[in-house]
Amino acid sequence: MKKFAILSVATLALSVSAFAKAPQEKDIVDTAVGNGKFTTLVKLVQAAGLVDTLKSAGPFTVLAPTDAAFAKLPKALVDKIVGDKKLLTSILTYHVISGKVLSTDLKGGMSAKTVQGESVKVNLKKGVKFNKSTVVIADVMTTNGVIHAIDTVLLPPSIAKAMAMKKKH
Repeated sequence: MKKFAILSVATLALSVSAFAKAPQEKDIVDTAVGNGKFTTLVKLVQAAGLVDTLKSAGPFTVLAPTDAAFAKLPKALVDKIVGDKKLLTSILTYHVISGKVLSTDLKGGMSAKTVQGESVKVNLKKGVKFNKSTVVIADVMTTNGVIHAIDTVLLPPSIAKAMAMKKKH
């Protein structure tokens, strides 16, 4: 089983796109802007006032939801998030881990504390996952860290729980 998990991580790391193999010349924000698959994330980072932070020395590991990941969210939820800067900042910082964490550093069952304060769980069964989000491009190197593109927007457990409670009432 462990051999399979290690093979999955190695396969994922080897199958990254040319985008991930580009020379390390841009920071996290400029790399995301240049890719074109993170336009929603970039707009939200700007709205939350986090651009300067993600352009700083770091290093940071960003679990970057693609535009397709944001498209999965209900419009009402997106509107709520965008309309509440504190909530937006909390959700975005839940996608950032302090330090540089490569896919080869990950172990199944581990968790990583995010800048927001809560942790994401790592699962290496059927690819690399953070909580329920699958890494679609791993180890995109930047001058101030690394980006892992993910297919689902992560919600901090405390926010997800609060939203579930409101739905019940």
